[in-house]
Amino acid sequence: MSEDDYCLTDATRPPEADGPPYADCVLCRQPTEYPESYKGITLCPVCEWQEAQRTACSG
Repeated sequence: MSEDDYCLTDATRPPEADGPPYADCVLCRQPTEYPESYKGITLCPVCEWQEAQRTACSG
């Protein structure tokens, strides 16, 4: 069994930007590493890590 068999969290990430302008984090409004043109939820590295901790599979 793979790790995907246990965890149903979608871990897809937006494409990383080559340079500015960067999208703002939807939680703290800090710049992210994702392009401003990306449509969807973008998180800065800190909020992304905290969100991963909150949604991590337990068991």
